[in-house]
Amino acid sequence: MIFDDHTSNLSKDTWRIFRIISEFVDGFEVMSEMGPCVTVFGSARTKPDHPSYLLAAELGRQLVASGFAVVTGGGPGIMEAANKGAHEAGGKSVGLNITLPMEQEPNPYQTHELVFRYFFVRKVMFVKYASAFVIFPGGFGTLDEFFEAMTLIQTMKIRPFPVICMDKNFWSGLTEWMQKTLEDEYQTISPGDLSRFHMTDDVGEAVAVINRCFREQCSLGPDADGEAFPNFAVEETGEGTVEGFAPQKSRSPQGKRPTTDQRKQIKHYPPR
Repeated sequence: MIFDDHTSNLSKDTWRIFRIISEFVDGFEVMSEMGPCVTVFGSARTKPDHPSYLLAAELGRQLVASGFAVVTGGGPGIMEAANKGAHEAGGKSVGLNITLPMEQEPNPYQTHELVFRYFFVRKVMFVKYASAFVIFPGGFGTLDEFFEAMTLIQTMKIRPFPVICMDKNFWSGLTEWMQKTLEDEYQTISPGDLSRFHMTDDVGEAVAVINRCFREQCSLGPDADGEAFPNFAVEETGEGTVEGFAPQKSRSPQGKRPTTDQRKQIKHYPPR
């Protein structure tokens, strides 16, 4: 019975690959036609009369005026505000919606709408086509997108782009904790890592940073001079990341190189 269940699940997982592929194909086909994009994140719970909503709408308008398409998660709150501003300015207003257990109604300000089953496919679309991220106050999902961008940029897995955090008051507690705990006390991030993103309360300043970095192909943080990314001479993948280099040697838990017999027991699956 256990074997039968395993076989059934394996069969379902195998066929699920085609559904995943179809989401990638649909996403690539639509997003490749958008031109330069800026992805905007923030809480779905933000009300239309909230200052952050008004700022996000103004951001959408200014980004369109600068020649960018505006991309959001397609929902209410900050996402709706950014789409609304872009739509009112006559620009491309993209919503990358997600199916959730609770019903989510897409906002009405999208000129291009995609619906995803899988978060990871949706995330690829957010990152691959972004010339910048602008992140407003939000919850776990918003913070997840922030830290994923920081991880990809820090590990040089993607071409660096500006990450703008709107509302200094919202982000200051987190940045103070990261500096005190991560950088100073535990030393789990490097000096300069916190300069990889830019905090501001001003939409005009955010757009100016994005325009400058897009025009000059520059980034924020310790690599802003480009020395760490010389022409980004690493093969790029279709999903917007770079190949990098596979680990060359495995080590035992004690830090010693494994013996020949131990190496034979290691199953190594290099990237295809």
